[in-house]
Amino acid sequence: SKNTSLVCKIHVINFCLLIHHHGFRILGICFKKFCDFVFFPLDVYEIPESISHCKALQVADFSGNPLTRLPATFPDLQSLVCLSINDISLQRLPDDFGNLSNLVSLELRENILTFLPDSLSELHKLEGLDLGSNELEELPKSIGNLSNLKELWLDGNQLVELPATLCRIRNLVCLDVSENKLEGLPQELGGLENLTDLLVSQNSIEALPESIGKLQKLSILKVDQNRLNCLPESIGSCESLAELILTENQIKSLPRSIGKLKKLFNLNCDRNQLTSLPKEIGGCCSLNVFCMRDNRLTRIPAELSQATELHVLDVSGNRLAYLPLSLTTLQLKALWLSENQSQPLLSFQTEEDPESKEKVLTCVLLPQQPCESEYKDNLARFDGLDSLVNGMVDDTWANAVDANRKSTIQFADDEEDDEDDDKGMLLRRATPHPGELKTMKKVAENVRNDMNAAKGLDSNKNKVNNAADRATTSV
Repeated sequence: SKNTSLVCKIHVINFCLLIHHHGFRILGICFKKFCDFVFFPLDVYEIPESISHCKALQVADFSGNPLTRLPATFPDLQSLVCLSINDISLQRLPDDFGNLSNLVSLELRENILTFLPDSLSELHKLEGLDLGSNELEELPKSIGNLSNLKELWLDGNQLVELPATLCRIRNLVCLDVSENKLEGLPQELGGLENLTDLLVSQNSIEALPESIGKLQKLSILKVDQNRLNCLPESIGSCESLAELILTENQIKSLPRSIGKLKKLFNLNCDRNQLTSLPKEIGGCCSLNVFCMRDNRLTRIPAELSQATELHVLDVSGNRLAYLPLSLTTLQLKALWLSENQSQPLLSFQTEEDPESKEKVLTCVLLPQQPCESEYKDNLARFDGLDSLVNGMVDDTWANAVDANRKSTIQFADDEEDDEDDDKGMLLRRATPHPGELKTMKKVAENVRNDMNAAKGLDSNKNKVNNAADRATTSV
């Protein structure tokens, strides 16, 4: 037809298929030489076998359609580079799925996969693999053959253990196994020498392997909501660690080696069983946010004042009688002592401890009283932190509230730049690094300044400030 002739003159097509099921069957005939991008936004119930004729197809997105299977000929699409099959109730992959040897990005999130074919290990060019929110109970040992894999998302499955062969993937940068049934991590974990993000939240892990100390590029470690009762001494060798989240475990003490973490920015130990802190904690010279809410602390070491970058300290829900006088040397912007505390800072007075005769700090909230509920949420504390963020001038401070990671998928900007290799690719973001949070906060502040300059009238001042605050809070 005339339209078909016109399409065939175009060498590269970004084609959005807007036809119903019957029209879908012409795909393999009309575009078998030229079509390199296909996106299916409608209720497509079946992919025809004829799709195998699209030999030039490089990017395909079938997400959100009521599909339950892929056609047997699907692995013939050997030019595919980026494939997204999210949220289609897919039950299994073809046994010869590994024939898609040029795949670089593979998204299979929110399906009902229970196992993976061994041929998946033949995708040697694969750099991003998302298997989050499926029903996987185990991984094939051959997964260690994915030597170029950089990002692996396995959150929200039924995994009981990880194969040791997984630790052979030297290029792996991000590993997310949150919300599974893991009771431990492989002793070979240290083999992931390039790992920067390790997310193992909401499992049943009782101990971290000593080999974790070999992960010298590790920046983010989230082990919240597990069964840890201690950290290995080798944790101090993770010299790049910036964010350590240990919330809701059974940890009774922190290792002395934690003071070696010179780049540690955010340390959250809320809701554990800590009775004391090592004096070496003061060695964390970059520590900015330190949360120890709902523990069993009876004293804070005076050496904490050596962490001169500390701005937010949360020790509410403990058993403290006083605070060390040395904390007055810190430029704290928030100090939380109680669940119902509405202000980020309180007025302190100096007193003498009757037992040690040393001068200490105390206030109306000290000594601390038992909480009505050990795990009671406190909106006042979070509201206070939000207000502190909105009014902050110091760019070195970041929000202390630890939110669960939200999985998102977004398209890269479709700029008219043929040299952009990421054009049309799906990007996935993990927990932002502190540096990224800082950049986002600056953007929000710039929005506020621009809006204030544009308005200029005092009568509109409140409206502008409210809009800017919402922009900052969203960051």
